[in-house]
Amino acid sequence: MTDVYLDERYVGKVENAEDFIKKIVEDRRAEKIPNTLNIHYNEEFDEVTIDTSNGRARRPLVIVRDGKSLLTKEHVEKIKKDEISWDDLIKQGVIEYLDAAEEENTFVALEEKDLTNEHTHMEIAPITILGLTTSLVPYGNFDAASKLNGGSKNQKHALGIYVTNFLLRMDTDVSILHYPQKPLVKSFMHDISSYDTHPSGQNVVIAEMCYDGYNMEDAIVVNKSSIERGMSRSTYFRPYNAEELRYSGGLIDEIGMPDKEIKGYRSEDDYKLLESDGVVYPGAKVKANDVIIGKTSPPRFLGEMEEFSFAANVRRESSVVIRQGEGGVVDMVVVTENGEGNKLVQVRLRDERVPEVGDKFTSRHGQKGVIGLTIGQVDLPFSGGGVVPDILHSPHSIPSRMTVSHMIEILAGKAGALNGKEIDGSTFDAEPERNLRDTLFENGFRDSGMETMYNGITGERYKVRIYIGNMYYLKLKHMVANKLHARASGRIQLLTRQPIEGRSKGGGLRLGEMEKDCFVAHGASLLLKERFDSDKTIIHICESCGMLAINDLFRKRQYCTRCGDNVEITPIELSYAFKLLLDELRSLGIHPKLVLRSKY
Repeated sequence: MTDVYLDERYVGKVENAEDFIKKIVEDRRAEKIPNTLNIHYNEEFDEVTIDTSNGRARRPLVIVRDGKSLLTKEHVEKIKKDEISWDDLIKQGVIEYLDAAEEENTFVALEEKDLTNEHTHMEIAPITILGLTTSLVPYGNFDAASKLNGGSKNQKHALGIYVTNFLLRMDTDVSILHYPQKPLVKSFMHDISSYDTHPSGQNVVIAEMCYDGYNMEDAIVVNKSSIERGMSRSTYFRPYNAEELRYSGGLIDEIGMPDKEIKGYRSEDDYKLLESDGVVYPGAKVKANDVIIGKTSPPRFLGEMEEFSFAANVRRESSVVIRQGEGGVVDMVVVTENGEGNKLVQVRLRDERVPEVGDKFTSRHGQKGVIGLTIGQVDLPFSGGGVVPDILHSPHSIPSRMTVSHMIEILAGKAGALNGKEIDGSTFDAEPERNLRDTLFENGFRDSGMETMYNGITGERYKVRIYIGNMYYLKLKHMVANKLHARASGRIQLLTRQPIEGRSKGGGLRLGEMEKDCFVAHGASLLLKERFDSDKTIIHICESCGMLAINDLFRKRQYCTRCGDNVEITPIELSYAFKLLLDELRSLGIHPKLVLRSKY
């Protein structure tokens, strides 16, 4: 007997699980029971699970019977003529929706030519195994699965036009690409998703070649002249807010030009960008630590006696300043009210970003990398026809990653550019490679995509031919200007006395095990010691009992609380975090002793 569960509740047993499932499925296809029901047999536990709950991901598949698809050419013709609809196919039992559990008991074919008597279902089209973004990758069936996944993810954080009303919005941390283009090589999903109305990349000339080691390890060499002509330029937007908060006791923040009497008043020069209402004017050029919204707050703590004292009633400075490492031009200022009726000021900053060394770029095939060098057009290689590539991509990044579609797209882009038409690169149903090669040959190029190239510095011809063509390249949101981080001495945590964390707060950079190994390999042991001195402290130890001794600087006296004065007390240097560990062990009732041994 097999247990049966309905929506995870036990409802009874059946004698023959296979016949039971067969009957349920037939009734569902005949619309005797709701088609939202899915049934699954788990052989390992010998149980049948029936699910009708909400929130399941279900997908349509064509039903196969005796090795033949129930979706015939007649059905397709009728759909084209609008004689039947999708719902009719479901009612006729041609197509059914399966969830992840029921799919475990099926055998699904990718295409009609693959069908055998064992198959139970067939994909409506092979591309339906891919999601929306993944199906935008051209020639995706020539990629390794992991790189196809990577190409899908990379498209999601490529810069483009994310909304058309971006000038009216106060979005956090967004970028707009200045000259987005629609791709030369595209899939049918580009048309369905109206990609041409919000593209997020540009068509560039790319050559697969090395250049003095500047495109090692996934880096790319970029034509500086192309950047100067506007390639991959973007604008970065960042909002700053200030609101007049209300506190208990009727106290309130005030947005305005701070008074000189307040606590923490900055210099007059710091407020030079503010207008009479305490808010910066649009078009002002600002840099890190500039005040853009003047604001004062009531004193933090009010005691019983302090209500009458003059010092306690002095307001404190709490203006909004530009974050560390940021800057730009004030793009828009909005003065409004929040939901509670308090005054709210929003300032949007814009910063033009020109591609620089360290900015991240990618193709649609997971071939991501950062700019390793920007170099003028005069020093870059050129083809016999005088074409200078915009990007030099390392050929070593292709074989191990097996991104064959990256190579085919270069060929297809070149063919599309020469013929002045868009190439269909839909996964499983793309323009054949043979046609692309014929197009190149007809236009007077080698059908292999290779060209003879010349050294831009010496003018000599390269001994090897270079693979060159057109490709859709994406600029990603990871720009070096947002990540640049350095620190000297600065703020520390109270508990561990180590530097605080976080780039925005001016925090420290953590040195890990591997970074330590680099310093050891370089023989930079003194630098390593300095790095580990971020929380250096000196404590005094009683050599007799190993406990912490007391160093009374005021009375110029050193003694141990256990052994008294007549013992040797030695100052030692260690990390404050270790001293904290010793204190925490003592709080647990474990008493660690420090046994000292002479260095000499």
